[in-house]
Amino acid sequence: MRFFSAIFIILIVKGNLFAQSSAKTIAYGDNKAAGHYLHTRGINLYYEVYGQGKPLLFIHGNGGSMNAFSNNIPVFAKNYKVIAVDSRAHGKSVDTGDSLTFEQMVDDFNALLDSLHEDSCYVIGWSDGGINGLLLAIRHPDKVKKLAITGANLTPDTLGLIPSCYYGIVQAHDELKKKTQTPQVKNDLKINELDLYQPHITLEQLHTIKCPTLVIGGDHDLIPVPHTVQIAQNISKSYLWIIPESGHPTPIDKKDQFNKIVGDFFVRPYKQM
Repeated sequence: MRFFSAIFIILIVKGNLFAQSSAKTIAYGDNKAAGHYLHTRGINLYYEVYGQGKPLLFIHGNGGSMNAFSNNIPVFAKNYKVIAVDSRAHGKSVDTGDSLTFEQMVDDFNALLDSLHEDSCYVIGWSDGGINGLLLAIRHPDKVKKLAITGANLTPDTLGLIPSCYYGIVQAHDELKKKTQTPQVKNDLKINELDLYQPHITLEQLHTIKCPTLVIGGDHDLIPVPHTVQIAQNISKSYLWIIPESGHPTPIDKKDQFNKIVGDFFVRPYKQM
């Protein structure tokens, strides 16, 4: 999720509190019994593992952590080996570098799967995690069996983001630049600039994705519906699901529908329409 204007901060804090209250028995993102670190590519990448079965990677959004999936992890862990990860520069995956790219994140996930001896997995990505899911399927196509993404965008502009979201990110960037550059502010600025200047995914790159893909968006998402439709139209084996009466936090606000539809998508063979 994007944390860069007051309204979006409020939405995400409310969402995270709701997620925590729905899963009081397990503090996802802070569970010592399930937590691990992988030293890779200059950082200690934090992840937690739940359940058994085929591997399923959860990738959260900008400014968040794996805790955002507190309503989803326990459901999928009944049938899958869930691998929940804090992306580089997020949560417990501290990154002191000056810059951050989606490609760095995706290559981290690839290294994590290699370290776990997983040759491929199912993937659920939300917001920036959806962008990462697309790029994982593009850069490491052998690693993705099926991909479900919600609230992803291809470009950092008012085509890929609704204007209020885009200009909120711009405003937050200006405010962060004025602050004393403490380590926390520098990290906040780095993840702000991730969404301010990235991604740049072309339609030609989408054409290379061969795994079955479920493209999801809310009808009142931060991502314009036509943009979400365009993503689905340019992936050869795709389904499109626009959720009525939904904004950006589909895995939270529409958790029951989300868990069922994505779960069904993972187990059913893809049918070309």
